[in-house]
Amino acid sequence: MSEPASTATVVGTLTVPGEHLPRVELSGTAVSTLRELWDEFGPLMFHQSGGCCDGSSPMCFPAGEFITSDRDVLLGRLDIAPAGAEPRSIEFWISAEQFEYWSHTFLTVDVVPGRGSGFSVEAPRGVRFLIRSRLMDSFA
Repeated sequence: MSEPASTATVVGTLTVPGEHLPRVELSGTAVSTLRELWDEFGPLMFHQSGGCCDGSSPMCFPAGEFITSDRDVLLGRLDIAPAGAEPRSIEFWISAEQFEYWSHTFLTVDVVPGRGSGFSVEAPRGVRFLIRSRLMDSFA
């Protein structure tokens, strides 16, 4: 896969009860990569746990292939469809423990060169998803 062209960032919807600010976005490069992966695998989802690389590597799966539990938090839905096209919504889930650990941060999913996790769909492509975080000014 060649390096994707950058597009605009996509900010997730509000899904955390009681909050008034989004918590997750996709970089333009992540959007481009996810559009290619969607074309190959169909609908996608992310799950972020604290297990790998201090939790900096989210895992991308075909939607429904990773079973979430009541201990996971739906951090947002991100629509990667180009303007005017049918929606292509990707759910971003995070483990409750990781959500608590990152409770004061806004997450940006980006793509960098390197080998991803063996279970994440981008792994064979020479790139991996990476979380970049920044402190949030307000949480509610």
